Amino acid sequence: MSVLQVNDLTVRFALRCGELTALDGVSFSIERGQRLGIVGESGAGKSVAAFSILNLVGKPRYIAGGEVLFEEMDLAMRSPLQMRAIRGNRISMIFQDSMMTLNLVLTIGTQRVETLQAHRAISKAKARAVASDRLADVYACAPGTRFEQYPHELAGGMRQRTVIAIALLAEPALIIADEPTTVLDVTIQAEIMELLLELCQTCDVGLILITHDLGVVAQVTQRAVVMYVGRIVEEGLTADI
Repeated sequence: MSVLQVNDLTVRFALRCGELTALDGVSFSIERGQRLGIVGESGAGKSVAAFSILNLVGKPRYIAGGEVLFEEMDLAMRSPLQMRAIRGNRISMIFQDSMMTLNLVLTIGTQRVETLQAHRAISKAKARAVASDRLADVYACAPGTRFEQYPHELAGGMRQRTVIAIALLAEPALIIADEPTTVLDVTIQAEIMELLLELCQTCDVGLILITHDLGVVAQVTQRAVVMYVGRIVEEGLTADI
């Protein structure tokens, strides 16, 4: 059974000179525990698709048609309040730049505890314990020490591990990773990809990996879709593509 089913999704930009179609009838699905790659050149519509799944398309973008079915709910029709219960809880997202994702004036521990308490009726002490366990899951050395550090005190690879750990806090059914290794060097990129692969296999989490790198797609994903100018032009098993 599909955890996410995107059917004929169309997203447009309302501009002064008219409308621009960013996604044109995009359809794909992913099952729980499955790893799907969305690949394409810059401007193909990959990130727009990711933001549309979470209903984060703000003006001048808007969803013009189609449906995004997550656990049989159409996310395109959900209110902002209803989506708050889904984002970071049932669906988590990992962005390109961890320094832009994390709050620079709060410690790592504060951000992790706040995330967990936003979605769970849990004490602060219990939240700290769970958050520490998740940090250990991503092989962060000295997780207790990391709790008291600020984002700028961590190296790029450790910041991205922290972001992944936050994404796992509420035990989501699906993670969307939008170019999660773009700002990292090649060695750290490989470590992060191996980590995502291991976590998906052990936690039975679905993964949508958005990238322009076919090598990364081949390493991590089972199925792939290729996008070009807002359309899916190829879809199938990653090995076949």
